[in-house]
Amino acid sequence: MGRGVEVPARGGGRTPGHRATGRVDGGAGPWSSASVTIRQTGGAAPWILLVLLLAVALPAGYVWTTLTWSFSEGERVGYLQKFSKRGWVCKTWEGEIAMVTMPGAIPEKFYFSTRDDAVAAKLNGALGKRVGIVYQQHVGIPTSCFGETEYFVSDVKSIQE
Repeated sequence: MGRGVEVPARGGGRTPGHRATGRVDGGAGPWSSASVTIRQTGGAAPWILLVLLLAVALPAGYVWTTLTWSFSEGERVGYLQKFSKRGWVCKTWEGEIAMVTMPGAIPEKFYFSTRDDAVAAKLNGALGKRVGIVYQQHVGIPTSCFGETEYFVSDVKSIQE
């Protein structure tokens, strides 16, 4: 039979990450069989790296989106009753205002958070007074490390009675 000839397998071995070779052992013409050996090159490292990258990038993108995109914006007016920095690990500024619609009515409480220290200083100076707060509502924040409520105060206005 003699020595075989090394030939590229069907497709010319052009598949990315694969190298295919065949050995033809000089058979009985066009109907002879050729043995093809396929070896994989590259491995699973790029796929593992891609999965790890997506496992980090997708949650980070979701958190960034929920913190930067606001569902609604508005302003509330009421008496600032409580404001404090709370939390076991993640300390956040949390507060509440009592909104009174008419004298003698039961006030509705509005709970809020703030991440800005300048706004927190203004709110600390206005405890017990009537204030107007400008807020943004961020829906879907995955953890309370960014604030216990979904309402984040961005500005405070003092209301003269």
